[in-house]
Amino acid sequence: MQSTKKIINFIVSDIWHRPNGEMSKPRRLLYNSVRCVILTVKGFLDNDISTRANALTYSMLFAIVPILAFVLAIAKGFGFESVIEHTLDDSFLGAMGLVPTVMGFVERYLATTQEGAFIGIGLLILLWSVYSFFWNIETSFNTIWQVKQSRSRIRQLTTYIFVLLLVPILIIVSTGMSVFINSALSDIPAFNTMAPVKDFLIHLMPFIVCWLIFTWMYWAIPNTKVGLWACLIPGLLIGTMYQLLQMFTVYLMVFLTRTSVIYGAFAALPLLLTWLQLSCLFILSGAELSFAIENNEDFDYHKELSHISRRYKDYVTLLIVYVIVHRFEESEPPLTSHETATAIGFPTRLVNQLLGRLVEVQILREVHVEGKEERTYMPAYDINKLTVGKLFSAIDKQGTELFISKNDETQEVFWQRFVQLKDLSQDQLNHILVKDIIESTQST
Repeated sequence: MQSTKKIINFIVSDIWHRPNGEMSKPRRLLYNSVRCVILTVKGFLDNDISTRANALTYSMLFAIVPILAFVLAIAKGFGFESVIEHTLDDSFLGAMGLVPTVMGFVERYLATTQEGAFIGIGLLILLWSVYSFFWNIETSFNTIWQVKQSRSRIRQLTTYIFVLLLVPILIIVSTGMSVFINSALSDIPAFNTMAPVKDFLIHLMPFIVCWLIFTWMYWAIPNTKVGLWACLIPGLLIGTMYQLLQMFTVYLMVFLTRTSVIYGAFAALPLLLTWLQLSCLFILSGAELSFAIENNEDFDYHKELSHISRRYKDYVTLLIVYVIVHRFEESEPPLTSHETATAIGFPTRLVNQLLGRLVEVQILREVHVEGKEERTYMPAYDINKLTVGKLFSAIDKQGTELFISKNDETQEVFWQRFVQLKDLSQDQLNHILVKDIIESTQST
């Protein structure tokens, strides 16, 4: 029982505290790995990833045909349409026998966009279907990454088009590498004696394609800077899980079709929906993991920060402004939020929150400095006129006030008295009883 309490206390509190001494690399790696798992699970629950995956599944179901039409149109332009069709035959859609049906939809879809008066409407519908699907993914990623602002429409379109160009190219390259391994290297006598290695390399190609696609996805889709490891680790993990899911679903579909278990031939429909839902669940879970890896250190003392006192938050706010003002006075280069957090020794998550607040009340302003990708912070106020009183007064007045109008004379008097009390010292306030607020004189 005691050991269980220690484990719970370690997960809830101790692991989020910075150690006083230096940790060894293996221990630090273990700590960070456990923290990433906890943050991923917490984000999965807090952001309701299951519900988001369901919504994304619905969007993906409508976008399958337009996306395939777009990919096949690109492949046709390069003369590799047969390669894409062969890849579909080897996929889950091929196991379900849906490739002819889907290809029929795609051919009719493409034909519709090329016929007379419908060319403009058909093309717009195709582009909108593809754009809507990718926009839903980007919105989900930005929510996970706590990014409030999406990229511009032009950047969205260029990114989405690049994805549609990247997928067929990777499939073609993967197929070409498989053919090269299977044929060209077979002429080498030494390689022929290593048939298991050849088979392994051929079966590895689809995994490599998935790794590249998912890694790029976690780097490009969120409208924020993402580090290499935060893209690569979830890219490898989710890419592997996705490919294994597809292999298992293909096996399950073949088994159900042969044995006519449960739905028999109609098992394709629930399996398709399950496959799409699990795929979306994997994609969003990978985004949570990517966020956890990138922002691991930002969650130091997160339990304490969720219950931080107003006085301590004011202290950190004043410390941030002091450091930024002092650097400005000394003509030193401005700091980013991460550099500011490092300078004062507080978690970046808290510093980001307070910096945003200080920018909103126009005490600080964001500036772009050459050589730094992130925004830096400088005073937005004359530092020779910026007093502590003006700082906290600006913070206190942030937001709306008096939005509930009542014809109550007592409340109007109480508000005026409250404003006066804010200008009194703590020693003066200690002599005023709450029951005497209105009755007390202004001299107190």
